[in-house]
Amino acid sequence: MSVPDLRKRLEDALARPGGASSDFDLNADVKVPERDLTPAAVLIGIRAELETVILTKRSARLKHHPGQIAFPGGKQDATDPTLVDAALREAREEIGLPSDIVDVVGTLPPHQTVTGYQVTPVLALIRGHYDPVAEAGEVSEIFEVPLAHLLEPAHYLIEGRRWQGRRRHYYTVPFGPYYIWGATARILRAFAERMA
Repeated sequence: MSVPDLRKRLEDALARPGGASSDFDLNADVKVPERDLTPAAVLIGIRAELETVILTKRSARLKHHPGQIAFPGGKQDATDPTLVDAALREAREEIGLPSDIVDVVGTLPPHQTVTGYQVTPVLALIRGHYDPVAEAGEVSEIFEVPLAHLLEPAHYLIEGRRWQGRRRHYYTVPFGPYYIWGATARILRAFAERMA
């Protein structure tokens, strides 16, 4: 697909109706707690020419979510004027992505995590040459998944495990050796639903 066609398809997907998501979506018995959420943003970076999505494997040394698959991103700092700026800054820091080759298409509705973040997914096309550089303290690996794989509804599974004394269900979208689950898989699932 040509880059202009892909951009148009992404714009059309963002224009479709759809609400916020959360880590609680598949767990009707869990009451979503009333709390102040910390604003955060992640970058769904699509390599335009390759039609792949950039993901990271978090460092095993991290206190929160060690070894999990994630988008580049994090909480909004006081120096970030917008959530888009936060996603771009985090992508520069975590994977060495220069902001000047990132074409932001828009944002998806926010996703609430069990850890108290309100995460805004920023959808963007990455144009031109880019050599990923992992920030060793946060990222152990940078890899790419074909967009076609992530847009296929049949690739999403619902799995579960015990968490805080009860069974918690969540989406997964496995790819090769990578077990993509939790908030990352739920955000990708919401994106795939809009693209369908």
